[in-house]
Amino acid sequence: MNYTQTLDYLYSKLPMFTRVGVSAFKKDLHNTIAMCEKLGNPQTKFKSLHVGGTNGKGSTSHMLAAVFQKAGYKTGLYTSPHLKDFRERIRINGEMVSEDFVTSFVDEQKKIIEEISPSFFEVTVAMAFSYFAKEEVDIAIIEVGLGGRLDSTNIITPELSVITNISLDHTNILGNTYAEIAAEKAGIIKPSVPVVIGEKDPKTDQIFINKAILAHSEITFADQELSLTKSVIENEFLNVSIAENKQPVFEDLKLDLNGTYQLKNILTVIKSIQILRSRGYKIDDEAIYSALKAVKQLTGLQGRWQTLGKSPLIICDTGHNIAGITEVIQNINNTTFQNLHIVIGMVKDKDISGVLQLLPDRASYYFCQPQLERALSANELAAEALKYDLKGEVFNTVSQALTQAKANAGKEDLIFIGGSTFVVAEVL
Repeated sequence: MNYTQTLDYLYSKLPMFTRVGVSAFKKDLHNTIAMCEKLGNPQTKFKSLHVGGTNGKGSTSHMLAAVFQKAGYKTGLYTSPHLKDFRERIRINGEMVSEDFVTSFVDEQKKIIEEISPSFFEVTVAMAFSYFAKEEVDIAIIEVGLGGRLDSTNIITPELSVITNISLDHTNILGNTYAEIAAEKAGIIKPSVPVVIGEKDPKTDQIFINKAILAHSEITFADQELSLTKSVIENEFLNVSIAENKQPVFEDLKLDLNGTYQLKNILTVIKSIQILRSRGYKIDDEAIYSALKAVKQLTGLQGRWQTLGKSPLIICDTGHNIAGITEVIQNINNTTFQNLHIVIGMVKDKDISGVLQLLPDRASYYFCQPQLERALSANELAAEALKYDLKGEVFNTVSQALTQAKANAGKEDLIFIGGSTFVVAEVL
């Protein structure tokens, strides 16, 4: 098979969560373990960091990868889902895995794929681990796909486990309460491996503490040890200063990821780096400053409060649950514009009403649907939105919705595109 045929095979043959939802989620690690055993357990042949949480785990993973790159480490990065190109999921020093490796891996593993019928995600995890082992990376940043305890990535023993935060998402799989979801996310805490929790929360703290005690793992809450003493947008950078015990640690860090939610993620990143330094990793301040100023360039991250055009200002963001949309609204409120246009689509298994009730009614809406089976129809979305006095037009595709928004918008207006990672993916 050539590369295009290989992707067609993966997409058509294997259950894919992003496309069909919960039916593709495998509730054990059996297939991943079986595939990796056939491959000689590549996950044991490189060092790793494991990053989970409800929101912010992608940005945190990319920031950590950028810092390691700048510090001179050959750095693997595994994230999901991809936005434009399947190969975005697997990178080394920012470079996507080659088409040839993807093709040869699937060709060589076709027999076991046919035998055990793994999910799309299980195959891509095994592919990433094989690639990182083959290329002999110094460190790989591994982002959890969904949950933690039963996620396919959870066969690694990392140098550090990181859990950004907990909010309600994927409740049909992970549980309906903060405590249930936290218990799943805490599943990445490994024996004697330190863990950083990004945000302290009385609803979930004890679950993490108890798991860490059982695992004999040192636990740190980043936002309890570090604090922001400055945060301001300057020349499209988020300029922050960080203190520890009221003493300056970093002054005037400039982040090219400038959404306000990065104020939480940066504390998680810095605390993680401090712990890794104490464990022997050579990461100087210069590497941190230069990396955080160029994360998008170094790692290829897209879709986080990303500017796509000016006059009118066009911004997209992949936030898609209550916590994520809350941050999006805060960013919109911090932006200067005349009129607001919102291009929005969602998938069926999200808290639709919970998200819609957060959105401003003083906006023109362009309801659409991404092209996948999980998509909520634009008509259904518009009907639900009307309950919250959100009014607008309905479009069959994301591109049609954006075209109309551009036609309607004045030069001083803001067009925001979001509601789903897949809406952003189609725009990009």
